[in-house]
Amino acid sequence: NALSHTSTLVTREFLTKNSTYVAPQAPYSPDMAPCDFFLFPLLKKLFRGQCFESIYDMKEKSLRELKAIPSCRVCFLDWIKRWHMCVASNGDYFE
Repeated sequence: NALSHTSTLVTREFLTKNSTYVAPQAPYSPDMAPCDFFLFPLLKKLFRGQCFESIYDMKEKSLRELKAIPSCRVCFLDWIKRWHMCVASNGDYFE
């Protein structure tokens, strides 16, 4: 394993050299939990070992896979309902 103080530098150099966009990490938010526990592990499993020719190809394949997951739609529809309840309650606790 690479030492932690050198692996970060090597990773940054690699990403810069390959013109890889790095999205800023969002602060912790419970709103992200459905993806963290349901969606990301599933996508990781689906895409393991695959390479894409371009960002566009990766987005197209991702969209096809997401649409093929019936529970994905339900998960996000439920999330939208909870979001509306949170807004309606001004962020106060609700069940």
